[in-house]
Amino acid sequence: MLTALTIQNVVLIDRLALEFRAGFCALTGETGAGKSILLDSLGLALGARAETRLVRKGAEQAQVTATFEIPASHPAFSVLQESEIMVEQGEPLVVRRSLSADGRSKAFINDQPVSAGLLRTVGESLVEIHGQFETQGLLDPKTHRGMLDEYAGVNTAELRGHWDAWKTAEEKLSAEREAMDRARRDEEYLRQAVEDLDALAPEQGEEEKLAHLRERLMKREQILEALNVGYEGVNEAENVLGQAARALERAGDDGADIMAALDRAGAELQEALSAIQSLSADLEECEYSLSEIDDRLFALRAQARKHDCTVDDLPRIRDELAAQLNNIERQDDILAELMKETDALKKAYMSYAEDVRGQRQQAAGKLDGFVADELPPLKLEKALFVTKVESLEEGEWGPGGMDRVRFLVATNPGTEPGPLNKIASGGEMARFMLALKVVMAETGTAGTMIFDEVDSGIGGATADAVGERLARLAASRQILVVTHAPQVAARAGHHYIVMKDGGDDVKTTVIHLEETPARREEIARMLSGASITDESRAAADKLLETGRAA
Repeated sequence: MLTALTIQNVVLIDRLALEFRAGFCALTGETGAGKSILLDSLGLALGARAETRLVRKGAEQAQVTATFEIPASHPAFSVLQESEIMVEQGEPLVVRRSLSADGRSKAFINDQPVSAGLLRTVGESLVEIHGQFETQGLLDPKTHRGMLDEYAGVNTAELRGHWDAWKTAEEKLSAEREAMDRARRDEEYLRQAVEDLDALAPEQGEEEKLAHLRERLMKREQILEALNVGYEGVNEAENVLGQAARALERAGDDGADIMAALDRAGAELQEALSAIQSLSADLEECEYSLSEIDDRLFALRAQARKHDCTVDDLPRIRDELAAQLNNIERQDDILAELMKETDALKKAYMSYAEDVRGQRQQAAGKLDGFVADELPPLKLEKALFVTKVESLEEGEWGPGGMDRVRFLVATNPGTEPGPLNKIASGGEMARFMLALKVVMAETGTAGTMIFDEVDSGIGGATADAVGERLARLAASRQILVVTHAPQVAARAGHHYIVMKDGGDDVKTTVIHLEETPARREEIARMLSGASITDESRAAADKLLETGRAA
């Protein structure tokens, strides 16, 4: 719910800090006092269009901050998480919007900058605003199906899952058809390409191996010469070592340790001579000549250029081309299998969508009956509310099912129900919305609902009926109502009066009327106008007593 609203430099408001309570909150005041400015300010904070007319004359910028207490399970946290906005679930959500005199605006959520679009998305999950000309979902047929589904308890996630599975299979089938059409056109090329690669038989890591061998062969003569020189040197060292050993034999036991060392050195020299001979033999007996290696490298790299890949990728390319050829040969079987899978998923979607249609039709009848019960007390006794569930053509099906849902109304007997905005007046639209919201009280994510002059054009018992229904809604939601009807204001749990004062520098202020005498005076004013009489005070007391008893 909305717990606090701070407004700076918005039209007639210099600086205003308000705290709101849970339940039914009424805002009253004389026409022109600035009640609409409060709603415009809140709308700005929630992502509504930023209009420079809102900036107070002479100020550089307007700023509005709204604080909300919402449960950890509220979808606003998921929306923020998807946008990588870090907010701890369960902590207060603070939305802030500033608007400069030149039209530039900035948006923040918990002091983190966000786009106006994200702010608007989050705002729509926090607050619903309904008025004579702003009844949101009722005026937009695109939202009617979602509202009915929420009321009916439709598992829209599972319905979307069936749709996504079917469409994914369709896309796979279409892609396979296109791939096979291309493969058929290129079949001759594919066969030749596979034959060429099979004849070449490239191996993983072969290019690097051949390049290294080529480098060694190019240096072979130099290496062989170096090996020969090395062999002669080691051989001569071995001869010298033998002479030294024979000389030391005459030293007897005194030269034993030296002789052992010379024996070890001799063994090492023998090992070195063997290694030189082996390496020389390898170089002299290499199975490839330099020209053969060059030819092999040229052939491998030519195939890599042809297939736009690396030499190491050629074995994989060969397997992919062979797979395409194999698919061509078994194309009919593959397509038949994919078509069977797609058809099964389509039937599963249709079956579930038909079950959903049944849920919608059942809920529509129930909804229409309950709304009909709410209309007479709201001075809409001759009106008719109809939830129409219509089947769509296949081309119009979607993740939301196979139905179109429309809320239609007729305000006079015998007339055909039509769209709300073409049939009902502004006040009637707001009351239709009130009746619908009373029936659907537990649906929707917004914990705060605002009704702007929902009582316009009515009075007496009808206004009292409006107040009673708003109070009923307030049992599960925070309800903010801008009203001129004393019957509505008297039923509120919290009463705020909006006033305008000042001479040349007019300002709007808001006072929370916490004491009964102050509320009585305001309701008496609403009853009798500028001149408050004892009779109007007595009538105000009676209304307040009725409101407390409800």
